[in-house]
Amino acid sequence: MVQSLNTKIDLVMDATAYTGLTDYGQVMIGDKGFEFYNSRDSRKYVQIPWEEVEYVIASVIFKGKWIPRYAIETKQNGTFTFASKHPKQVLRAIKEYIPSDRMVQSLGFFDVIKRGVRAKFKKS
Repeated sequence: MVQSLNTKIDLVMDATAYTGLTDYGQVMIGDKGFEFYNSRDSRKYVQIPWEEVEYVIASVIFKGKWIPRYAIETKQNGTFTFASKHPKQVLRAIKEYIPSDRMVQSLGFFDVIKRGVRAKFKKS
């Protein structure tokens, strides 16, 4: 069995982790870090201490009415993408431990297109 990082749990919610294949399980947010545990296989888990989190990136659609997924970018191990039943509650719980300047909104569809066009015609 996996030992949890947290000593106090603030939020537990059903979630999906996009780590290669889709994994279903639960997200746990506590005083020491962010944790995801697969519901079927106890060996598949993600534990991210708060000190390791570089950014929390939220994909915002319809001016904040719908957040389909969010990602946690770490300092060493890359980016982990998750979706949950109530992502606003998850992001509010994360906001207790991560400063607001490190919680960012992902680029929209047209922003990505605009950035690609500018990079294509940028003078080298």
